[in-house]
Amino acid sequence: MKRTFLFSLCMAASGLLLAAEATQSGTGASSASNRALLDQYCVICHNQAVVGSVATPNEGLQTTQLRNLGLTLDTEDVSNLAANPEVWEKVVRKLRVGVMPPPNYPRPDKDRYDGFRTWLETELDRVAAVQVNPGRTQAFHRLNQTEYRNSVRDLLDLDIEVTELIPPDAPDQHGFDNNAEVLALSPVLVERYVSAAHKIAELAVGAAPRGASIKTYKVPLNLIQDDRQSEELPFGSRGGTAIEHIFPVDGEYRITVKLQTNYVDFVRGFDQPHQMEVSLDGEHLDSFSFGGDAPGVPAPYSYAGNIRGSDDWEEFMMNFADQGFQLLVPVQAGPRVIAATFPREMWETEGIQQPRLFGYHLAVTELPDANPGIGSIEIEGPLTIDGPGDTPSRRRIFSCRPANVDEEPACARQILGSLARRAYRRPVNASDIQELVEFYNEGRRENGFDAGIQFALERVLISPDFLFRIEQDPVDAEAGSMYSITDTELASRLSFFLWSSLPDDKLLDLVEDGALREPGVLEQQVARMMADPRADAFIENFVGQWLYLRNLDGIYPDPAGFPEFDENLREAFQQETELFIDDQIRSDQSMLELLSANYSFVNERLARHYNIPGIYGSRYRKVTLDSAERGGLLGHGSLMMVTSYPNRTSPVLRGKFVLENLLGGPPPEPPPNVPALETSSDGRVLTMREAMAMHRENPACRVCHAAMDPIGFSLENYDAVGKWRQQFAGQPIDASGLLPDGNTFDGRNGLRDLLLARPDDFVGTVTEKLLAFALGRSLEYYDMPSVRAIVRATAEDDYRWSSVILGVIESAPFQMRRTEL
Repeated sequence: MKRTFLFSLCMAASGLLLAAEATQSGTGASSASNRALLDQYCVICHNQAVVGSVATPNEGLQTTQLRNLGLTLDTEDVSNLAANPEVWEKVVRKLRVGVMPPPNYPRPDKDRYDGFRTWLETELDRVAAVQVNPGRTQAFHRLNQTEYRNSVRDLLDLDIEVTELIPPDAPDQHGFDNNAEVLALSPVLVERYVSAAHKIAELAVGAAPRGASIKTYKVPLNLIQDDRQSEELPFGSRGGTAIEHIFPVDGEYRITVKLQTNYVDFVRGFDQPHQMEVSLDGEHLDSFSFGGDAPGVPAPYSYAGNIRGSDDWEEFMMNFADQGFQLLVPVQAGPRVIAATFPREMWETEGIQQPRLFGYHLAVTELPDANPGIGSIEIEGPLTIDGPGDTPSRRRIFSCRPANVDEEPACARQILGSLARRAYRRPVNASDIQELVEFYNEGRRENGFDAGIQFALERVLISPDFLFRIEQDPVDAEAGSMYSITDTELASRLSFFLWSSLPDDKLLDLVEDGALREPGVLEQQVARMMADPRADAFIENFVGQWLYLRNLDGIYPDPAGFPEFDENLREAFQQETELFIDDQIRSDQSMLELLSANYSFVNERLARHYNIPGIYGSRYRKVTLDSAERGGLLGHGSLMMVTSYPNRTSPVLRGKFVLENLLGGPPPEPPPNVPALETSSDGRVLTMREAMAMHRENPACRVCHAAMDPIGFSLENYDAVGKWRQQFAGQPIDASGLLPDGNTFDGRNGLRDLLLARPDDFVGTVTEKLLAFALGRSLEYYDMPSVRAIVRATAEDDYRWSSVILGVIESAPFQMRRTEL
């Protein structure tokens, strides 16, 4: 950027103050005009008589909603917004989407409507500039499951799957699972952390396991294995899988590969001879030939398990499936990639093409003449132990190796000091080291130097300084006062925002040198960190939760309605959106490109789903898209699937998604006991628009649905798995929409243009989500002036990602904190 965001922010604040001084003489006239506007259009519903009334059993839902909202605009002083800014921020949010006044009520003209909102925002920002309130984050902020995994990875160079060790964390009401307010610590969770620390420390130092263990990696049945499945598999391969397994020590292990079977364990594709290859870290281990040699008479095609074949055939097939293919191999400790696949065989299918199997039929049919597939890879061991090995984690931990017993204490202190500094995310003192040395000594007496380090490492991993991000008020600070957080706390906020992990040594060095807040340093560090591969966590965690990508794995479209859906498509949906936004951020595009981009990333499977010709193979590539059907986030199958039900689309879910995540005007929660949507009438299948029209007959429902439904209808050309369609229930799809504020649009492109015409609202919404994720707390009314200041400043830089991210980091809520009241 040509100038720093902080300079722009200061200029914006100064401009607000100067504008306020210049317009003091007109305040009275503006207040009178605004009071008249409220009395004419708003007070009819938002008044003390309605909101303050006592609830009755027979009152209407609309009255209940008004009472819950709590806006009594007849008693609020519009000439003194500082008296109750929380109320006026609620008004601004309602005006942002244009849902008030509700349908069939008088509305002011657009100039007066927009003018009132602009005046409110300007006055609220003026008040905030005088009374800065950065809010208060929790003093103890527990690491969530993802942050715990990433912190272990960066501390020990050990990337383990922690879902087996600690439970996932529930998201807050806005969808983020890093909100400190909901990250509680129960006694059961403490036990899980203690157990996890022991297992991680053993694995990290290469301690000998107490016995052999078995780990099975299953391949989903609905994963179509007709192409090269992974970059870890060789060119010219078909199907199979590649898995990364952490081998605890050097030794001998048993690897068992089993083929895909039907529900009674008859191997698929056994009619013809095939070959399977197994590799370790890309090096060929062994090849296995199978198929075409079953004795006896097989069961009738598609009836295996229901009609018996000859006894010798049955016995052969059942034993073959149970045994699988086994290898006894010596493996060095550390993360290794085990792969099993088939050489690609090409032929033209003869005869009448059969529809692809799904659901029950896919599970039952044995498909003896089809291509075989990998069903699972099982790893057992160690069966023998040859030593701890030279693993990445041991190289990271053991920064020194004592030559004799006399050198051990000094070496242990060096190792533990380095571990504690990175784990605790701060400079360590003598008492920190001494506590760990005591644990080291205990382990050293039991089983030597490595065991001592392991014992001390377990203590590090269950320390509150590791499990919690701790922010303390200054000792002499007054209650409710504002202060700048320390450099140590700022470094942690920065790294957990961008990496969901620990600060690295460069950040900690800057903290110790007192240089993190020097001019230009913070901006340089943000650029460095966003270019680092660890910034992939920003895509996976922020974007994955903002756009509901994490929900993809839990959605199973109805096989009868969407037989074309498979696990390959699910994976492609996720990859497309992650690659698209990663490209946007790393090339520092305008945030508006999220909506207007005419390209995406597809492989053959996704291209076939999108009807894009000329794309072959499993590799993802950047392609230009037809703007009529695809382009920008609103054309991504991932978003369409996570905002649908398993058996149909949902204009409500899609409309709510856009309002909440793209426009920043989430509708209130639905009332209890909402009736199910009627999908037919008089024996005729209703279009979605007809079904929703029946649903909106209740006036209380109409208020919220007036904004949600038109937005959802504009995306009806996409079915529940994101496939483009022109008709539904035999009728052309009507994708037009009319919002309460009079704006009309048609289809995805119309909705895109509507959002692009309101860039501050769209970028402001993304900024709100970013700030909430960065702080690990819900945003409050006093945060909104900071959001608007970021948007105003970044508008000068075309709303580029770097400007918005740096704006969040340099904002008062990120850099400051309020003491407890």
